[in-house]
Amino acid sequence: MELTPPGPRGIPPLFARLVDDSALFPPGDATMPEALRAHFETRGGDHSGVLGVFLCQASRLPELITELIKMKPKEPLPLSLIIDTGLGGVPKAISIVESRDELLALRMVEMPAPSDVDEVWLERVSEFVPEDVVRVVEPRRGVGWLDGVRKVIEHGSWPKIRCGGLSSENFPSVDEVADFLAVVSGFSGASFKATNSLHRAVRHTDPESGFTHHGFLNLLVAVARCLSGRDVREALESTDGEALAQEARELGEPAAKAVRSLFASYAVATFSEPVKDLEELRLL
Repeated sequence: MELTPPGPRGIPPLFARLVDDSALFPPGDATMPEALRAHFETRGGDHSGVLGVFLCQASRLPELITELIKMKPKEPLPLSLIIDTGLGGVPKAISIVESRDELLALRMVEMPAPSDVDEVWLERVSEFVPEDVVRVVEPRRGVGWLDGVRKVIEHGSWPKIRCGGLSSENFPSVDEVADFLAVVSGFSGASFKATNSLHRAVRHTDPESGFTHHGFLNLLVAVARCLSGRDVREALESTDGEALAQEARELGEPAAKAVRSLFASYAVATFSEPVKDLEELRLL
């Protein structure tokens, strides 16, 4: 499902609408006015074609609407609703959004799955979320994780992979990411979303935390290799930005669109960081 029109201003297909705005979430934690002001500035800027949807918790919808009323945006804000109120709160939250369609355009609803990814629960997700809105469900990594990923796809939702966080346990290994890609790519027409700690293009170790972060360019190249039967793990492990960038440049438009059909988007708290990396690698 295409969430937004192709990226304007000559943005390459590989990066069009790639980066969703999670400024309200750690490590960003911006205030609502700050987050919205920055989002609309970006949407009117030279790299607006890279920008996807704005993420907001269901519990903060009244605050979001209040600020949008003050701002009077020219167009509705493309929204991904993050369910932090439990599955039972989904219908009310969606009703609130739909009642303010002059301010909000609901594109996506995201939520964590229960530990066992129960099929009855997944059916309720399908019932609660309108057909024209993307459903994103995050199975917890652990025993049976990939079975949960399969169930999410089979029920018509996108699985989400969390690529980092505030502790080492939040960072999946290269093997776990590769296995996830193998599962998702095995389903015709499947898409996934990624989140957390993908603010830089290339795999690197944070000098402050000591955590090794996955890179979003690594992930894009890995998906391309996954689709063409090449070495996925090597792409995920690479710290050679120039080599990864060159491989990305060599993708034709059909291949780039196939990559993005599978790897639909990822969320980041600071939009300027991924854009800076792409510019430095001469990809924008």
